[in-house]
Amino acid sequence: MNTTIYPFTAIVGQDDMKLALILNIINPSLGGVLIKGEKGTAKSTAVRALADLLPPMEVFSSCRFHCDPNSMVNLCADCIDRKNSNQKADSKFAKMRVVELPISATEDRVVGTLDIEHAIKEGEKRFEPGILADANRNILYVDEINLLDDHVVDVLLDAAAMGVSTVEREGVSYSHPAKFVLVGTMNPEEGDIRPQLVDRFALSVTVKGEHAPEQRVEVIKRRLAYEQNQAEFASNYAEKQQQLAEQINKARKLLPQIELPDDLLLLTAKLSIALEVDGHRADITVIKTAMTMAAFQGRAFVNTDDIKQAARMALPHRMRRRPFEDGVLDWNKIETVFDEHQL
Repeated sequence: MNTTIYPFTAIVGQDDMKLALILNIINPSLGGVLIKGEKGTAKSTAVRALADLLPPMEVFSSCRFHCDPNSMVNLCADCIDRKNSNQKADSKFAKMRVVELPISATEDRVVGTLDIEHAIKEGEKRFEPGILADANRNILYVDEINLLDDHVVDVLLDAAAMGVSTVEREGVSYSHPAKFVLVGTMNPEEGDIRPQLVDRFALSVTVKGEHAPEQRVEVIKRRLAYEQNQAEFASNYAEKQQQLAEQINKARKLLPQIELPDDLLLLTAKLSIALEVDGHRADITVIKTAMTMAAFQGRAFVNTDDIKQAARMALPHRMRRRPFEDGVLDWNKIETVFDEHQL
């Protein structure tokens, strides 16, 4: 049955969630986003709608990992051989996909498997790709990530951080590119995930149902209109979709040119110290998020507002907390640091 994806720009409210997703699409090296929220708050809808928004990407036709023909990095072994030997290879354009990882997935299903017997007998590696291979250059979506086996979550986050997945069995190893945008969603009522794993997500946002009557009415109206005629509903948002797609594409091109004043590096360090966050990942994430924010706004420089907005998404889940407590950002401390910085 032919269905039309619900338009990203038609989602009512949930601005923090939509912004966090867009920033990760502009800059996949950020490290993904964890979306916490109650049921029925458009978490899944937003993820699927974002992929549909993006233009097709060029891939090698015969590559299992969707390698980029125009790149010299993040290529699989077969594509590297093609490049080095100047072999002509056909390419095609494919839409970015949302690859879903079921909570029942085993490690072998996620990373793939090696045929050890074939390697011993024939002296060559035979690899059966897993979910991470499908996810390369796509969006990897894990619903109810808090219910996923901790070891599988570790594997996912390691691959997301390194951009490479490596399978090792009986002294035989195989590596392939696994550069994807990781999106995890969860309902806190169904259990939490370890703080060490939460810290590995670049950004974390909390979503709630709309409490303003007018907003709730708008949610209902749009959903009913979508179900009545999907094609017509999508066409009503085609112009907004195109504008957002162009803004994202321009931001991707602008990102390498973003300038970062040294005083904002110092401001970020002061923020992390004031909030007593652990490690240095928080500082780095705030800076990278702020730079991506500036690119999304069409600016070639970062300002203090970018730092402040980035801190809202990058710091709360990294703050020290007692067991079973959520990190709560003390905005008074944030404002104090900014006021002192501007003196």
